[in-house]
Amino acid sequence: MSEDLKTIKELADEWGITKQTIQYHIKFLPTENRQKNDSGITVLTLEEQWIIKKRIKRKDKNKQTENRQEKLTVNSVLLEQVSDLKEQNNDLRKLLDQQQRLALQDKKLLEEYKAENDNLKALKMPSQETEFKHLDNQYKDEVNALKEKL
Repeated sequence: MSEDLKTIKELADEWGITKQTIQYHIKFLPTENRQKNDSGITVLTLEEQWIIKKRIKRKDKNKQTENRQEKLTVNSVLLEQVSDLKEQNNDLRKLLDQQQRLALQDKKLLEEYKAENDNLKALKMPSQETEFKHLDNQYKDEVNALKEKL
């Protein structure tokens, strides 16, 4: 038997692929003149091997192209998502800044109201001196009233 003829198993082992892959591609070869070895196992000629190898390479190229396209699609989706996240981040920063400014304004207003409230309390409450004078006058009036009765 010629060394150019190889079995499906030999080709599969040599090329590092499965026998089923080679059998799949054999279906597309012309069936006339299919040769068998002394054991009755199908063997492939150099031409048939070359055709199968070419088909496998073409299929691999197509798969690589599809994989590349899928990766590009995934990458573009990821880039779009990153862009959206950056935009959301900027929006959140603006909102946080606004919240902090409003909190500061509220604090200032509370301080102003507190100061105004303190001023109003000071106006309403008589000072201690005024209270003592009022008490002194009250006692004097009582003493004078008692003196008159006497």
